[in-house]
Amino acid sequence: MRDTITAALQAATKARDARRVSTLRLMAAAIKDRDIAARTAGKEQATDAELLELLSKMIKQREESQKIYAEAGRTELAEQEGEEVVIIREFLPKQLSDADTAKAIDEAIAEVGASSIRDMGKVMGALKARYAGQMDFGKASGAVKAKLG
Repeated sequence: MRDTITAALQAATKARDARRVSTLRLMAAAIKDRDIAARTAGKEQATDAELLELLSKMIKQREESQKIYAEAGRTELAEQEGEEVVIIREFLPKQLSDADTAKAIDEAIAEVGASSIRDMGKVMGALKARYAGQMDFGKASGAVKAKLG
């Protein structure tokens, strides 16, 4: 993933695509920060699953900012955040549909043998390990809670 982002940054720099360059630089900086944090924790570098989680978090932040800017009437800033979301999404795997998410939740519940809301952490852990970057864990959490509760 690091190589893909670096190559995309070089291509965007050559094409003089300012929005893409700035977004890719932000992504690269966030990845370097995560790698530094991983080194201090004793690992060589962050795993791809951790990077997918990081990119998902970046998307969520930008979507929230976009909503705030739109409500405040700052359409140019809202559009900028939207463009950044599109660029970051290019590096994430395809998102699961609602039906696939429900199926994955059912499988995770069966896999960990969850029977009550107390087992929610185990189910979410299994989902995050298997579907990092492929589902919205905020929505999944609500669905798991509904099924177990």
